Amino acid sequence: FYMMKEACEKRSTHILDIPGRKYAFDSTTIPLCLATFPWAKFRKKKGGVKAHVLYDIEAQLPAFYTVTTASRHDSTEMSAINYEPNAYYIFDRAYDSFKELYRIHLTGSFFVVRAKSNLKCKFCKWKRRMPKNILSDAEVKLIGYTSEKKYPESFRVIRFYDEEDDREFTFLTNAKHISALDVANLYKKRWFVELFFKWLKQHLKIKRLWGTTENAVRIQISVAIITYCLVAIVQYDMQLNRSTYEVLQILSISLTDKTHLQELFNKTNFNDVKEQFNPLIPGLFD
Repeated sequence: FYMMKEACEKRSTHILDIPGRKYAFDSTTIPLCLATFPWAKFRKKKGGVKAHVLYDIEAQLPAFYTVTTASRHDSTEMSAINYEPNAYYIFDRAYDSFKELYRIHLTGSFFVVRAKSNLKCKFCKWKRRMPKNILSDAEVKLIGYTSEKKYPESFRVIRFYDEEDDREFTFLTNAKHISALDVANLYKKRWFVELFFKWLKQHLKIKRLWGTTENAVRIQISVAIITYCLVAIVQYDMQLNRSTYEVLQILSISLTDKTHLQELFNKTNFNDVKEQFNPLIPGLFD
C-alpha cells in the first residue's frame, strides 16, 4: 500500500476537466485447479481467486486492492474501500449495492454505476434540453420499502447512446453538479482498470502460481502489483519515452547488470526489446 500511494502521488495527472480524484473499482478472476488449491473453491469442479482493485484513473495505477476467493460477489468488497470526499468512484453494473452507494454519498463523494435492467424507481424531475447522444437525464427515487431504506434520497438516471459501439447505456449517479456527458466520459474511463488486469496477467505472470497456499497466492499477487508500481515510478522519475512494458522487459533481463539505469535505457533507440538485447556472450547461440 505504501508503494501504491508513492506511485500514485508521483504520477497524478488531470485527464478530465473535473476536479477531484477519479477511481474505477472492479475485479478479475484467476482460475485455479481445485485439486491443488482446495481452499479456493469456486464452483463444483473449479477453483479460483478474485483480485478486487481500486484503480486511480488519472495516475493509471492501483490505489487499493484485496484478494478473496472467486465465489465472493463483487459488490461485497465495496465495504473495504476507504472513500475520499469529493472523489468519483466508477463501477460496472455488478456493483449496484444501494447500501454501499449511499455510504459513498454520505462521505461527500460521488459514484457512477451502470444500471441493471430491473431498476425500479419513480421519476421526480426531467431535464428537457439534452446534448448530443444523451437520450434522457432525470432525477429519480427508488421504489420499495427495502430499496428506499437503503438509499432514501434521490439520484440521477442518465441514458447515453454510444455511437462507436452502437449501444445504449444507463448510468446512475449522485453527481448532480456535472453534465450528463461528463458522467458518460467518466464511465468510459473505467476501461483503464480492464486494461490493467490484462497487462497484469500477460506480463507479470500471475496466471501461473508458485505456491499452493492462500498466503503464497496473496504474496505473488502483491509482488506483481509492487513490481508494476516500481516500474511506473522508474518510468516517471527518469522521464522515459518508453512504454511500461518496454521498461519492465529491459529491467527484467538486466537484473544482474551493474550498468546505471540511465545508461541502460540510453543504449539504443530500438523499441523492440528482443532486437535491443542480443545474447550476453556474442556467438553463444550462433
